[in-house]
Amino acid sequence: MAGEQDENTPRRQAIHAQIDENLKRVYALAAAEELPDRFKDLLAQLKARDAAIKGGDS
Repeated sequence: MAGEQDENTPRRQAIHAQIDENLKRVYALAAAEELPDRFKDLLAQLKARDAAIKGGDS
């Protein structure tokens, strides 16, 4: 099939490699960002609630 052959052309492979690199770069930047304060506050509330529940079980 022509569609399958098109996927293996050097140009197509180069495009896929560039997309892959761009996605990795964007993911790395997003992963390096600090959590917003709102999420930090929510996590603190959840941890406090979890500690209170576990403390009540003993």
